[in-house]
Amino acid sequence: MSGDTILEARNLVREYHTKEGMFGKPVVTRALKGISFSLERGKTLAVVGESGCGKSTLARILTLIDPATEGELLIEGEPIDIRKDRLTRELRRKVQIVFQNPYGSLNPRQKVGDVLTEPLKLNTDMNEQQRRDFAMDMLVKVGLGPEHYNRYPHMFSGGQRQRIAIARALVLKPKLLILDEPVSALDLSVQAQILNLLADLQEEFNLTYLFISHDLSVVRYIADKVMVMYFGEVVEYGTRDAVFENPQHDYTKTLFNATPRADVEHIKARLAAAHS
Repeated sequence: MSGDTILEARNLVREYHTKEGMFGKPVVTRALKGISFSLERGKTLAVVGESGCGKSTLARILTLIDPATEGELLIEGEPIDIRKDRLTRELRRKVQIVFQNPYGSLNPRQKVGDVLTEPLKLNTDMNEQQRRDFAMDMLVKVGLGPEHYNRYPHMFSGGQRQRIAIARALVLKPKLLILDEPVSALDLSVQAQILNLLADLQEEFNLTYLFISHDLSVVRYIADKVMVMYFGEVVEYGTRDAVFENPQHDYTKTLFNATPRADVEHIKARLAAAHS
């Protein structure tokens, strides 16, 4: 795997402006307070923190859904500012996201084939047959089969739906995949299967992951680097081993102390059970 930087955030700030009542003064809330980090190709950065710390706000900025109020975002060294620049098809293909809830992230009225081919229709020049063939191939890559192509999401289990969501994210061959709590809504055995799948796909396609999670055993298993967020700020950032073995910030220590099962042996046991 090459060591070049896929993603770089420089002092990202996100503000929300609201009013206190109909005639109240404007109130400014800073959801992100100057976030900086970088992510190398083929690596996984885990973002950890309690609900409300800014993880999902950061994910929306990185997936080019919302703009940052201040700061700079670079993808493969190219500055991206969706406040000023139109999103090209090429740029949309570079970053994709897999959401937490596999039940809510798929359109129940669309067959799986349509779920997978729609992004190809909008963002590539493939013809209909090419889109169909590519989608079927991606179903196989995520552990499903061509026979699932014409079925509806309600006909699948939660783990299977998350595989479909992963396939949908990968059909555009992204450089970066944002994984927003991708296994937290699944049973433990299914979590292990999805984590195995993500590891296999990362190795096969040299994918880069930004993995948002509150499950520290998952983070310790999957991450190369860890970034701990607290009320919109980064309070700890470093290699997985450095952060877990010698946390520096009091919040990180509190977070780890509140999660006694945050060791890699538990996740290894879950993964082994999934293979058996």
